[in-house]
This record gives sequence, C-alpha cells and structure tokens, in this order.
Amino acid sequence: MKANQHPLIKKVGESAKKVGGHGGMDHVMNYRMLDCLRQGITPDMTVYDAADWSSILEISVRSVKDGSMPIQCPDFTRGGWQGIKPLGIVS
Repeated sequence: MKANQHPLIKKVGESAKKVGGHGGMDHVMNYRMLDCLRQGITPDMTVYDAADWSSILEISVRSVKDGSMPIQCPDFTRGGWQGIKPLGIVS
C-alpha cells in the first residue's frame, strides 16, 4: 500500500496521524495550502471549493428537515468547473 501512496501523503502522512483532525486530512490540506503559498503556485482549493464546503451544513439541515431527501448543491461556478485544468499534484 505504501508503494502506491501519493507523494504528499508520503511526506506528511505520519505527522498528520499525530496531529489528527479528520484522520489527519485537515493537517494534509493545511500543509498543502501553505506549501502552495510558500512556492507562489496556485492553491488547489479555490473560493468556489470553500463555498461548496461551507454550504454542506445548510444543505444537510434542509435535507433532514425534508425527511432526508437529497438536496442539490448549488453550482457556485455557474458551470465554470467544467473547464478547470487538472491539478499537477493529482497526476
């Protein structure tokens, strides 16, 4: 399994386990954001991602009030997500 780990997880995986927070993923995401800022490269997360993630609570509350029916997440990019280039870190 370790042979197939992403380079970022190989780099910060152990410290992420120690720090905790959603199985260490909070640490990984924070590390990656700061690393992008240090290197002067575009962060992986955009303002649209932040809006999506922030909307989850409201969408969940609405769903529960409606008998756990699915609620569509708004497309904050107005379709712009379809033209986003893949991130180098994922390839």
